[in-house]
Amino acid sequence: MLKVNEVSKSYKDKKVLKGISFSVKEGEILGLLGPNGAGKSTLINCICGLAKIDGGAVEVFGLDNSKNAKVIRQQMGVVPQDIAVVEELSAYENCMFMGGLYSLKGNELKTKVKEALEFVGLWDRRKDIPGKYSGGMKRRLNIACALVHRPKLLIMDEPTVGVDPQSRNYIMESIRKLNDEGTTIIYTSHYMEEVEELCDRIVIVDEGTKIAEGTCEELVKEVSENEMIKIGISKGMPDAAKLEKLKNTKRVIEVVENEEGFVVKSAKGEDNLRDIIQFMNDEQIVFNTINVIRPSLEHVFLEKTGKSLRD
Repeated sequence: MLKVNEVSKSYKDKKVLKGISFSVKEGEILGLLGPNGAGKSTLINCICGLAKIDGGAVEVFGLDNSKNAKVIRQQMGVVPQDIAVVEELSAYENCMFMGGLYSLKGNELKTKVKEALEFVGLWDRRKDIPGKYSGGMKRRLNIACALVHRPKLLIMDEPTVGVDPQSRNYIMESIRKLNDEGTTIIYTSHYMEEVEELCDRIVIVDEGTKIAEGTCEELVKEVSENEMIKIGISKGMPDAAKLEKLKNTKRVIEVVENEEGFVVKSAKGEDNLRDIIQFMNDEQIVFNTINVIRPSLEHVFLEKTGKSLRD
């Protein structure tokens, strides 16, 4: 469905994408993860043909998107992170407008608008302008606008940002239903649990490169040989000398600082937690929490990037 091959992209002197490659199979949901500034938005723009790549190639439906952008866009949908609806138009009119951009006309357009609004649960509110909607309903209208032309490939960029739990559940159920009906989806999110629940495979990018790819189970298995211990500091971070001393203690591989304290990555060992607590006591480092992190996608992301997903 999609092949990204050694794609590079720069803005002025800054190289944003550095030879990134991956593919998306027909009928799957691919999770695209990366911290802020990793290059995800630029990558999405390159896939959509909105940004011209400097090197490499992007193929969508077997077509080079630099030469077949119009044909590809007719079969691709994008749900942007920012709400992209016309506030002065009703929900029905917004969907009619978007369908018209994809050359839909007459009864076919009306039928597909009705189907899209029914799909996101807004048909009964079709006459309302977006200003009368909650944040979650606006997100659902955003999705409806992207679905009017029944795309084969749908890119969803943070579709649940800032919505209430009920709307989030509705959107998640809609994504599953879309996929069950055959739509291939690229999904980005800052909510790791959504990616774990929805995605068949995951690509993690950081600083313009792909740093990991696989199923959630495969990625977790990669890092399960090590263990992560998260420490919350209550009264100021310990100085650099103490952290360096901790890095040099038995079985410790790495110490990564964060806003709450730091995370100790160590080779698996029954005495790790005990040894770290003893070190903290010996060095008079005051902490308020200490937890062994269960291997998860969040664990993988932290190990691969040295950051949490929301950094």
